Parts: sequence; structure tokens; C-alpha cells
Amino acid sequence: MEILWVLMALLLIGAALGPVLRRRRGAIRQVPAGSPDAADPADYGFLRQEELDIRLPGPDEDLEQVLDHLLRTQDWRAASQLLAGTGKEGELRWQRVQAFAGMASLELAQRPGGVSENPGAQWLRVWRAEAPKDPGGAAVHAEFLVQQAWRTATAGTDEFRIILEEARGACAEAALLAPGDPVPYIVELSLARGLGYPREEFEQLWLKVLDRDPAHFGAHLAALHYWCEKWHGSRADAHHFTDAAAARAPQGSLLSALPLFAVFEHLPDVNLVRGFHQSEIVTKAVEGARYAVHQARHDDPMAAHVRHLLLFFLVRGERWGEAMEQVLHIDGHVGALPWTLSPDPAADYAVYRALAVAGYEANGGSPATLRH
Repeated sequence: MEILWVLMALLLIGAALGPVLRRRRGAIRQVPAGSPDAADPADYGFLRQEELDIRLPGPDEDLEQVLDHLLRTQDWRAASQLLAGTGKEGELRWQRVQAFAGMASLELAQRPGGVSENPGAQWLRVWRAEAPKDPGGAAVHAEFLVQQAWRTATAGTDEFRIILEEARGACAEAALLAPGDPVPYIVELSLARGLGYPREEFEQLWLKVLDRDPAHFGAHLAALHYWCEKWHGSRADAHHFTDAAAARAPQGSLLSALPLFAVFEHLPDVNLVRGFHQSEIVTKAVEGARYAVHQARHDDPMAAHVRHLLLFFLVRGERWGEAMEQVLHIDGHVGALPWTLSPDPAADYAVYRALAVAGYEANGGSPATLRH
């Protein structure tokens, strides 16, 4: 999962359906209108593509209301109050911090300072100036800097490192203002990847997270990236990390779904193995993730992240009924992997949803047989 809102300035892209040969960005053959395989997701009550909310992975009515209020009024106080009323335990605070930071980052991209009379993210600057001891504002500021580094600079450049070093100081300040809150340390996990913390230093940071919330799913996703082959680990490191977390997952935890994210992070650019998405490693990871979402609390905010990735793998594995089950749970929000890797998350999601519907109907399903 990496950063909510990270690619919210949308460009319309072509989407496709077809043979599963390429990675998550691969082309898929589109089903022509009028084809026997064509199906209309609207028949199932699903939202139109333009109605999909790309800000969040799933519903959070309080957050959505505050985001709309913030956009309309630029008054930071409602955001501060929401975070003040969000407990340090669990995933919700982390998701809300990400959402506010993402909104500020997007606004700044649209209205850079010095160019507009109403520069973007002005509300965040005012928040920090008027309430410098507010732990919520400090955490949002730290996450905002991390998102800015990944959004505006190239990894490894001086500019990138300068922004992340500033974020590192902001994380330390946020941690001092909120003892016991894992969020500042989770923010630091992302900048630790960018700055290339040595393993010993990263593991010390990880212990600080575990001391505060050992089963935090979002923290595990942030740490997973460090251990991936494309950053500072390997395929074996990533699978060892996720398998160990899944093995110690408490009852009702989503940690059993982590191996599926490790598989996703190491998908080949071109899959030359027939039936890869029905292979043992994928099937085992998918079943672990399905078990996790069935056992999780109904209000676990991270369950939507797992279901979005399940939809991706279940469609590619041609498990249409199970894919439709995920759509029933997540339709309406698309701010999660794998869709956020696309310039147009809603379009990417809509393609997979359409394929799930078409496959479901081609195997005898219909709106009447789908369990709501």
C-alpha cells in the first residue's frame, strides 16, 4: 500500500482485458461492446467509473466529511479535532494522517507556492504555525514531507535526500509530541527506505513500531518495501518478513494477508510461466489473504486494502465468483494497491471489475445469483 493520494492528478489511460502475461501494468485485451463476453457492472448496482472515490481504499464517513470541509473552507481545525479523537491504537489514525498529507501534497502540486495567490497546502502551514504542539498536525506534516519527496524528486538525488532529512526531523518532533503513538515511526519507515538506512538502524526503528503496536498492518506494509528486492533486501528477505508476520498473527489480524503483498511486489515484468496465477505460491498467498479478511473485524479499515489486491489476483486467476465477492465489499473506493500505481486508478479498477463481471456471467452467474 504505499501512499494514499499519491497519483490523484489523473490522466485518462487505455485499459485492456486478455491473456495474463504481463505484470500489474501489463496490457489486457478489452472486451468489445456487444460481445457475448461483455457485461455491464451497473446491472449489479456498482458505481460508474467517474463516481469512484480515488482518495481512500474504503469508506470512512468522518474522514470524507472533514476532507470535503477542508477543501471547501481551508480551515485546519476540523482535521485537528478528528485526529485528536482518533485513538493511537489500530490502523485508523495512520490512514487519516496519510489522507490529510495526501490532500496537502496534491493541492501543492496543483497550486505551487509563489505561483498562485492561493497556494496549495496553505491550511497545513497555518496549522503548524498556529498549533505547533498539536501532535496530529506534526504527524501530517512529517507524512506530507515524505510524500513530497517521492512525488517531486528523484530517488537518490540531493533534492530527494534533503526533503527526507527534513522529514526525519519532523518525525522526531511528532514522536515527542505523541508518546506511544506508532504513526511517527511508521512515517519514518518510508523515509528510511528512501535514505537507505543500514539494516541495523532500520531494525531498531522497526522495534520501536513493534513496541507500540506489534500487529499494525499498515506498518508491516511500509516495512515490507524496505525488504523488497528493488530496495534494500531480496525476494527471500521479503517473503521471510511476511511469512514470519503471518505466522505470529493474532486471531482476527490481517497479517495473514501479508505474503500476498510480497508476491505482488515481486511479480515478473513478463510472466512466461503458464498458469502462474494458479501456481502454488500465488494460491497459498491468496488463500491466506481470503482467510484474513474473513476473520478480520468488519470495521477493520485495512481489510479494504487486502480485498483490492485480492481482486487483482482472483481476476488473473480466473476465480470469478470469489473476485465478485471482493467487488461487493470494496466498490465505490479505489485508493489502494494495485490501482494507485496507475495514472488513473478508477479506470484500472473498472477494467478488473468488468472482467470479474464478464467471467462471472460466462460461468452462469447473474445479478440474481450474486449474494449481497
